[in-house]
Amino acid sequence: MKYIGRRQISVMNIQYKYFPLSLFLDDAVRFGVENVELWGASPHFHMEDMTYAQIRDVRREIESRKLNLVCFTPEQCVYPVNLASDNEDTRRRSRKFFENSIRAAGELGCKKVLVTSGTGYFDESNREDAWKWAADGLYALGEMAADYGTVLALEVLRRDESNLVHDLPSLLRMLNELNHPAVGGMIDTIPMALAGERPAQYLESLGDKLVHIHFIDGAPRGHLAWGDGVLDMEGYLAELDAYPYKGYLSLEITDGRYFTDPSSSVEKSIKRLWSVL
Repeated sequence: MKYIGRRQISVMNIQYKYFPLSLFLDDAVRFGVENVELWGASPHFHMEDMTYAQIRDVRREIESRKLNLVCFTPEQCVYPVNLASDNEDTRRRSRKFFENSIRAAGELGCKKVLVTSGTGYFDESNREDAWKWAADGLYALGEMAADYGTVLALEVLRRDESNLVHDLPSLLRMLNELNHPAVGGMIDTIPMALAGERPAQYLESLGDKLVHIHFIDGAPRGHLAWGDGVLDMEGYLAELDAYPYKGYLSLEITDGRYFTDPSSSVEKSIKRLWSVL
């Protein structure tokens, strides 16, 4: 690769959820990775169970290993978080959840927070209302993020996760409606592949508004270590290199097969990446 380099690679802690956070951080160092993305969930970083002092302790753990925290990703797909809910109390609580995420990112010294649109009902009975609720919530969060010097990375979900932002056209519609400098788009290679899309399409459409990437293999579903799926990972890298993409590529490996030995999934993916970077 001419432009994409090892310093753009990041690893993530989801598959380490049955192990101490320290193992994940030590593995990042052991495998020669400079960047980490922090999944905000129990047992590593569930905000509702943490004080500001404990948050700063996590920051010290990261910085003591000379690691760079490139994105904070609060759990929002498994936990009951939905900016587009038809329940006003749920929307209010979800917005507060993301507000606290922005504050936590500030304490962590992190300038990027991952967000999602939430979803309406799949029978489309409230889709336009849900879209408006999501847009209103995201815009308000963008205003707060701007005050914190933070960028929100709006992730595309699978179509079976959301009927709002689930492909490039819907991402573009939301970003254009928001028109907010603190809100950008991001790729997850799994929903991208399931939608029949390629990185080049996102790069051509978003340019510098493409602020983050979850770079994982799939079959085509699943968030797998590179080599355990069927996706065109080298082809994706070539498209990112050609643009060139200057942001981070984070390994969001989530499949349960890795839960008893998370280190091997990172090692396998990093070896494949280092062989081409």
